Amino acid sequence: MKVLVTGSAGQLGQDLVLLLQAQGHEVLGCDRQEMDITDLDQCVEIIGGFAPDAVIHCAAHTAVDVAETDIDAAYLINATGSRNVALAAEKAGAKLVYISTDYVFDGMGTQPYHEYDNTDPQSIYGKSKRAGEVLVQSLSSKFFIVRTSWVYGKYGNNFVKTMLKLGQEKPLLQVVDDQKGSPTYTVDLANFLLELIQTEKYGVYHASNTEFCTWYEFTQAIFAEAEDILGLKFTAKLEPCATEQFPRPAPRPRYSVMEHLSIRTNGFQDIRPWREGLRDFLLELK
Repeated sequence: MKVLVTGSAGQLGQDLVLLLQAQGHEVLGCDRQEMDITDLDQCVEIIGGFAPDAVIHCAAHTAVDVAETDIDAAYLINATGSRNVALAAEKAGAKLVYISTDYVFDGMGTQPYHEYDNTDPQSIYGKSKRAGEVLVQSLSSKFFIVRTSWVYGKYGNNFVKTMLKLGQEKPLLQVVDDQKGSPTYTVDLANFLLELIQTEKYGVYHASNTEFCTWYEFTQAIFAEAEDILGLKFTAKLEPCATEQFPRPAPRPRYSVMEHLSIRTNGFQDIRPWREGLRDFLLELK
C-alpha cells in the first residue's frame, strides 16, 4: 500500500513510518516542514501528488495546558487542519485514519467509555480534537477515527521517560493516584493501525493497551520493570497524591478507561495488556 503519515516526526508518527517501511509499504512521512496541514491548497497538492491508498493523520496540537489560552492555535491545527487533510484525502480517494483521544469524554465516568457513548470534552484540547472528529466524519467517506490514551514510545518525550529520569534524581516523587486510564505503547498502536487500514471496516475505534491503572500504579510498574530489565536503581520515594495537589490549567479526565467494543465487533485481535507493552518498550530502550 501507499500510505501518507502526517505528524511523522512525533512519537507515534515515527514508529508508524518505521513499521510501514519494514512491512514493505510505500510511505511518505510529512511533518510540519513537508506539509503545513493548516494550508488547504498544500494538503491537496501533496496528498494528491502522492496518491496514497491511506492517510494516517497523527499531526495534532497536543500541548493540553497551552491550548487553554492559545485557543485559536488548537482549533487551527486540530479542527481546520484535520478538515484540510480530510478534504485532500477524499479528493485523492484515500482512506483516512484520524488519531483522536480519551479527552473527548468528560472523564467523570465509572465504567469504560465505548465508541458510541456521548462525548463531552472539558478542555480546549479535547473540544478541538472532537471538532476534528466531526469534520472527518462529515467530509470523508472512508474514515477510521481511532481514540487512544496515555501514549508513550521510543521517540519524543513522555511520562515513562520522565519517570525513569526523575526516579533516579529526586528524593521524593509524588504521582497522581486518582486518575485512571490505559497506557498505550506506540508500537502496539501502530501495529493495530496497520491492520486497520488494510480493511474497509470504517468507523470509530478505541485503541489502547488493555487493562488500566492510575498514574501512581503506572509509575510503580515502570520502576519495578526498569530495575529488572535495565538494572536501574531508583532513589526516589514514591508517594500517591491527589489531582488537587498539582493544579493545571486544563482539567484532566479522572477516568479515561476505554471499552474496545469496535475492535471486538469487527473481529480484530484486541491489543495486549499495558504491562506487556511497557516491558517491550523498556527492552527497546535497552
